[in-house]
Amino acid sequence: MNLQDSLWAITLAGMGLVTLAFLHVVSQAGITADEAATRRSAHTANRLRRWLFALLLLGFIGGTWATLRHFPIPAQHEALDAKQTVDAVGRMWSWQLTPDKVQAGSAVEFRVTSSDVNHGFAIYGPDGRIVAQTQAMPGYANKLLHTFDQPGTYTVQCLEYCGIGHGPMKSSFEVLAAKGD
Repeated sequence: MNLQDSLWAITLAGMGLVTLAFLHVVSQAGITADEAATRRSAHTANRLRRWLFALLLLGFIGGTWATLRHFPIPAQHEALDAKQTVDAVGRMWSWQLTPDKVQAGSAVEFRVTSSDVNHGFAIYGPDGRIVAQTQAMPGYANKLLHTFDQPGTYTVQCLEYCGIGHGPMKSSFEVLAAKGD
């Protein structure tokens, strides 16, 4: 069972519990209660609400940790441990990549910035699928760390509308076979 199936099952179970609670409330709507029963009911409802909040909070924290702990965001304020570095500068309406050739099999640090407006820096593999992305902003260099597994021609494209020339704002670079292959 994959993660999506598990989440779907949890969602269905939650919807079922909400439905059962609703049906219980509807079935109890016409019954009169004495003062003590009303207080007990309010106390139980408050306790259930606190437990539900704590459970949802822990679920949110656990889900966030489980999904984001592997998210590849390198440290932006220190040097990265990469043998190759590519400077990427976005400007209306082109990318300047220096150098335009890297080796497969070792980490590449992309230092991405812009000389005019915000641009979305996206790397597409030879098969047309997106490999990595970050934001290009004027006055700031975002660092993107990626290791290319297969050689080929990779395309850089802008993902954020930046003006009339946004559509053809593309560039490419070569990933060469690892030395020794």
